[in-house]
Amino acid sequence: MGEGCVDMKMEGVEEKCKQSERGHFVLIHGIGGGGWCWYKIRSLIESCCYKVTSLDLKGAGIDPSDPNTILSFHDYNKPLLDFLSSLPHNEQVILVGHSAGGMSVTDAIHKFPKKIKVAVYIAATMLRTGFMSQQDIKDGVPDLSEFGDVYDMGFGLGPEKPPTSVVVKKSLQREIIYQMSSLEDSTLASILLRPGPIQALQSAQFKEGEGAERVRRIYIRTTHDRVLKVEQQDAMIRRWKPQHVYTLDSDHSPFFSAPLALFGLLVKVAASFD
Repeated sequence: MGEGCVDMKMEGVEEKCKQSERGHFVLIHGIGGGGWCWYKIRSLIESCCYKVTSLDLKGAGIDPSDPNTILSFHDYNKPLLDFLSSLPHNEQVILVGHSAGGMSVTDAIHKFPKKIKVAVYIAATMLRTGFMSQQDIKDGVPDLSEFGDVYDMGFGLGPEKPPTSVVVKKSLQREIIYQMSSLEDSTLASILLRPGPIQALQSAQFKEGEGAERVRRIYIRTTHDRVLKVEQQDAMIRRWKPQHVYTLDSDHSPFFSAPLALFGLLVKVAASFD
């Protein structure tokens, strides 16, 4: 199905899609990323007549907010919550989160379960109620200690306080995050990646919402992931079992390293829940 969409001639596709739009994907980036992360996936999915929204969370992408001033997860995730709140009453979306974007997806599941047709976690933090325990931290927080001193940190509350933002050092980004991706894509990411509001993400805790357990969830594992290790992904899958689990032979960023395979899975998921 996916290949057929890619093979379509682009001439006239936009007009055809207006008449036969299949559904609406909402794509959520990880810490420091932005809507730009999804440029390959977005173009592929749109060629299949799906509507696609790739949001920038607060302090990410082209959002002008200083990440060092974003201290609560609610504030950070507000662009997604506002977007879902603005949807027509009867519209449901296919909500996709990558990496720390999984926390944004879970927050939305608890707050807007009726607006989500299916939630997809891609190499993502999938914790039912956020960071409530040491086990949650062990499973959901990347451990990059094997790479040494990896982060550039911002201290918006003062040098004596915990960091308010972090970003992997440019010299290590390709080795850790994009080791199977093209040099062009890892170079693009090194230009666009921003410090992420680490205090906001660490504070993510969710009250279980009515109807949240009825939202269908899919997890896509990434077997060569150096950020969120396969063991961590599997631990979260065991603790909060999704309806389906798929596996990609990719690094932490399959939208760069395995775009066609990821696209095929996303379209397959969308079609199976139509």
